[in-house]
Amino acid sequence: MKMLASALTLSLMLAACSGSPEQPVAGADNGTTTVPAASSNAATSMGGDVAALPTPVPASAPASPMLSEPRACSAEIGAAEAKALVDQCRAVSPATRPPCNAANSCAMIRSEIIRSCALFGDDRPRECGSPGEAEQAADTVRLYYDAINARDYSVAYAQWGGEGQASGKSYADFARGFADTVSVKVSAREQEVEGGAGSLYATVPVTVDAVLADGRRQHFTGSYVVRRVNNVDGSTAEQRRWHLQSAKLNAG
Repeated sequence: MKMLASALTLSLMLAACSGSPEQPVAGADNGTTTVPAASSNAATSMGGDVAALPTPVPASAPASPMLSEPRACSAEIGAAEAKALVDQCRAVSPATRPPCNAANSCAMIRSEIIRSCALFGDDRPRECGSPGEAEQAADTVRLYYDAINARDYSVAYAQWGGEGQASGKSYADFARGFADTVSVKVSAREQEVEGGAGSLYATVPVTVDAVLADGRRQHFTGSYVVRRVNNVDGSTAEQRRWHLQSAKLNAG
């Protein structure tokens, strides 16, 4: 474990270092790995309590990350499957110029499908399907990592509540944390959904594996808390959509 911890050095630590009422900051007494600052890596920008930031990001850090363009959906899953996803997106999206294009990442297209289907409420077209709440909650975590793996960090950031603010980072800092990431994938399990104070919550257990540019591999287990507002009068479609609320990931 000591060798693993030394390998997980970074300059941009996990979001939500300040914690929240639902997810207090982790410390040495609860088994969460605390990592010293150094080079950036993928796992540390996933949000949650993997580590705390011991020193601020240097003032000399670039204002915006130098990152590769997102991978096109057609390159991710092939032209035929990408076309089917685009057709599904165009069938439900009300946008005048929707992001339903195979040149965009699959995560962006899927995110638009979810956003659009939320607008219909209970009267959803068949293209939206009928996933249960637990499936939708787990799919939010899967979409988040699909976006990261496709290098579409704007879509990944938007999966956090408050238009990304629940991550505890600015978008630039969030995206910069993945500068050395080659790939990342997640296994997310569906769990029972709970209700409280006008919201629905689900704790989604995950296993995360990342590969860095220098060949290092990282493995994490833990969970994400995913939240949405109940279908109450006055709530918006965006509020009724599942978003990441907090996370706790353990190296090992």
